[in-house]
Amino acid sequence: MLIDSHCHLDFDALLGDLDGVLARAAAVGIGGMVTISTRVEQFERITAIAEAHDNVWFSVVAESLNAEEELHISADDLIRLSAHPKCIAIGEAGLDYFYDNAPREAQATGFRRHIAAARATGLPLVIHSRAADEDMAQILEEETGQGAFPFVLHCFSSGAELARRGLALGGYLSFSGILTFKNAEEIREVAGFAPADRILVETDAPYLAPVPHRGQSNEPSFVRFTAERMAEVRGVSLEQLAADTTANFANLFAKAGLE
Repeated sequence: MLIDSHCHLDFDALLGDLDGVLARAAAVGIGGMVTISTRVEQFERITAIAEAHDNVWFSVVAESLNAEEELHISADDLIRLSAHPKCIAIGEAGLDYFYDNAPREAQATGFRRHIAAARATGLPLVIHSRAADEDMAQILEEETGQGAFPFVLHCFSSGAELARRGLALGGYLSFSGILTFKNAEEIREVAGFAPADRILVETDAPYLAPVPHRGQSNEPSFVRFTAERMAEVRGVSLEQLAADTTANFANLFAKAGLE
C-alpha cells in the first residue's frame, strides 16, 4: 500500500472528477491521501471532501505564501480548526522566494505562526520551501530550540544541505514527481541518502505529474511512479519502499490512526 501524503483534491482539476480520481487511486493500491489546505477560507470545502471518504484526511492553514492575505488568522485559530477529527496536519506553510508573492518578513511571520500551532497541537507541520534554503534552515533551527515540533519538508526540491539540517532536527522529507525528472539528480541524491524511516511520497496533485505523465494533470494514482523511481534510487524493492513510506506516514501523521 502507498499513501499520497500531499495532494489538493479541492482544486478544480481533481474535484471535477473526484469519484474517478479516487477510484483510479484505489485500483493501483493507494490506500489513502491527505488533501492539503492552502487557505482558511476553503476550510468547509476541504472538510466536506474528507468527511465523505474514510481514507482521505486534510490539513489546515492560514495562507502564508501570500502571507499578507490571512495574517489576521492567529495560531489559536489554527489550533481550534485543527480539532476536527480528520484534520491531521498544519499547513502547508513556509517560505517561497521563487515567486516572492509576499514580503519575506510577512512570509516568516506566517510561517512561525504555523510552527506555533504545530508545536501546541503535536500535529505535523507540512512545509513548503522554495529557493529559501538558508532562511528555512535558520528558522527551523531557531524554532526547534524553543521547543520541538514534527514537520515534513514537502515536495522536496531544495539542496542537500537543507535536507541534512532538516533531518538533524527530526524532520521528514517527502518526494514528488520531481524525483522522476531528467534534471533532478540532486533530488535523487537526497532521496538516496535520507534514512528509510524519514521518507514519504506524494503527488502535489494536480501539479508535477511524474514521468511518464509529465505535462499532464497529476492525480494520487500517479504516486506509484514516484515510488517506483525512489525504490530504484534506493536499491530496494517497491514493496519495501511502500512499507517504509506507509509506516513513516503512520508515525508522522499519527492522528490518521493507521496501524
